[in-house]
Amino acid sequence: MKGKILIDKQFCKGCRYCVEFCPKGAIRLSTALNSKGYSFAEFDEKKSCTGCATCALMCPETAIEVYRE
Repeated sequence: MKGKILIDKQFCKGCRYCVEFCPKGAIRLSTALNSKGYSFAEFDEKKSCTGCATCALMCPETAIEVYRE
């Protein structure tokens, strides 16, 4: 099963929980900043996502949506 995640960069505060807990290492922190001045998480399109939703469960801001294909 393949997955895809969408991260709302305006809600993300760059806590890195999703980055640390993603079993595939498919999330990284952006070098860009959101409107609040935080580096936000982003999906690395070069990596694969299984759709496990661990990132969404770990996100304290509920900024991540997971879709399974």
